Amino acid sequence: MDSGSDKNLENTVNRIYPDQLVPKINTSKKMSTLANQPNILEMSQEVKKSCGDKQVEITSERIKMAKSIKEKQSNDSEKVAFKRKAENEEKPAGKKEAKITELDSMLISMPLPHIPLKNIMDVEAKLVYVDEEDVRYEFVESFMSTGIRPTSNQRAAEIVDPLHVPNFNFPPQIDKWLQVALKDASSCYRQKKYAVAAGQFRTALELCSKGAALGKPFEASAEDIASVASFIETKLVTCYLRMRKPDLALNHAHRSIVLNPAYFRNHLRQATVFRCLERYSEAARSAMIADYMFWLCGGSEQCISKLIKLYWQAMIEEAITRAESFSVMYTPFATKIRADKIEKVREVFTKTHPAYVEYIYTDLQGLHILPQTVDWSSFPPQQYLLTLGFKNKEDGKFLEKLSSRKIPTFTEHKTPFSLLTKEDTVRHMETMGKRILPILDFIRSTQLNGSFHGCSGVMEKLQYASLLSQLQRVKEQSQVINQAMAELATIPYLQDVSQQEAELLQSLMADAMDTLEGRRNDKERVWNTIQKVGRIEDFLYQLEDSFLKTKKLRTARRQKTKLKRLQTVQPS
Repeated sequence: MDSGSDKNLENTVNRIYPDQLVPKINTSKKMSTLANQPNILEMSQEVKKSCGDKQVEITSERIKMAKSIKEKQSNDSEKVAFKRKAENEEKPAGKKEAKITELDSMLISMPLPHIPLKNIMDVEAKLVYVDEEDVRYEFVESFMSTGIRPTSNQRAAEIVDPLHVPNFNFPPQIDKWLQVALKDASSCYRQKKYAVAAGQFRTALELCSKGAALGKPFEASAEDIASVASFIETKLVTCYLRMRKPDLALNHAHRSIVLNPAYFRNHLRQATVFRCLERYSEAARSAMIADYMFWLCGGSEQCISKLIKLYWQAMIEEAITRAESFSVMYTPFATKIRADKIEKVREVFTKTHPAYVEYIYTDLQGLHILPQTVDWSSFPPQQYLLTLGFKNKEDGKFLEKLSSRKIPTFTEHKTPFSLLTKEDTVRHMETMGKRILPILDFIRSTQLNGSFHGCSGVMEKLQYASLLSQLQRVKEQSQVINQAMAELATIPYLQDVSQQEAELLQSLMADAMDTLEGRRNDKERVWNTIQKVGRIEDFLYQLEDSFLKTKKLRTARRQKTKLKRLQTVQPS
């Protein structure tokens, strides 16, 4: 990339993300993303005890690893926050009030800055294809040059980071045959023979899967092998992207995250694949996670974080622009949200978006964040209330029902305990794939964490995969399950996971792997069991509603009959 494009990209980043990240309020051509409301204040599931798969064991270890990383980062953040608080207390009160007033005055709707495609491509060149000029087995050279041998518990980032993100894992010397295969593949990649390189990287992956990963396989940890396999998967992603075949890159992007969820580039590469597939909401979420992982694992270069945030913002803008069935508004808030404040937000939305008022939904499940204002190093970030307006009332009602239940149901059954017909399965798959999942993907593009066994997008995708399986659409089912597994592997790094949730997460991961490998057992998959529990719960609620309505009608009928008798007995 020449110096002119570098300067252009730098100017764009500085224009949107100045050194002091000040909330910039954005609108698009079809909606006002941020309302001019500056201070709106205000399973039980039996899991498998023994999963049997190494990946599930890795998942368990990574839950512990994620907790330790987050605790360390949290302690560092508390120190920074305490220092900032002390500095603020030393400043005169007048200056502090002036600063607050200045920030509030900037919370005014302004046109959303358009981010040219060229700048997005420049971000990808800097961060996604960063090593394409000299593709080599970087982590071996890094290990040889540093001479540092970290413990296996520290291996949370990818094998190498050319931009100086802390390198936690340098595996021991790899198998000699695997090293030869990787060098040959890298040579072809440098010569821009991407198809040949992809074939050789696939051969390397097969060697790795057969145990030829490390020089001393019997002494290798599961994390070491996963790191090598993740490295190869990322090379396949870049090969297929260069071949302009993002559909072939997608599963490799998912698997690189499953194998190594803590490395930010894996998520950013996944975002690039989603962008090429025009799945912009999912690209935005992947970019958001990439930025958070960069900070969580010790990244300190503001320029890299700004580039990722620029990418994240561009994907959100694209998703909003292309959305036809709904519109959206983000409203900043500081403390607990009261019911009367929610009504005011909806009033503002109605005035701003009169074409999307068939059903208005306000998401109260978790805080939302925007790339223009978030600063991971100083918690809590600016929080936003998300309001969605729909042209189709049924979409909004379905979303409300889905988010208001602890165990949501994803499909409507005419008869709750009977098997779906093929026609019903097709209808439910269309509903999930074209109406519900796209909305959930957009909601999650600005929502980092939340309860993963509720309205999180993971359960919905696994249930959607079951519908695809019933229709024997194996290729699509595999892609959806791989994506869900990548989400499951990432969850422990994004939120605190309780013991019950950790067991559920491991059970979901084990069932997902069994499904991908074609293994069947007598028991249902976990997500199908949860879906059945949700249907039973729905059925009981319907019985209760029916009983109460019948009781009310019966009581009214009795009172009416009694009144007639009294009138008949009385003398005329």
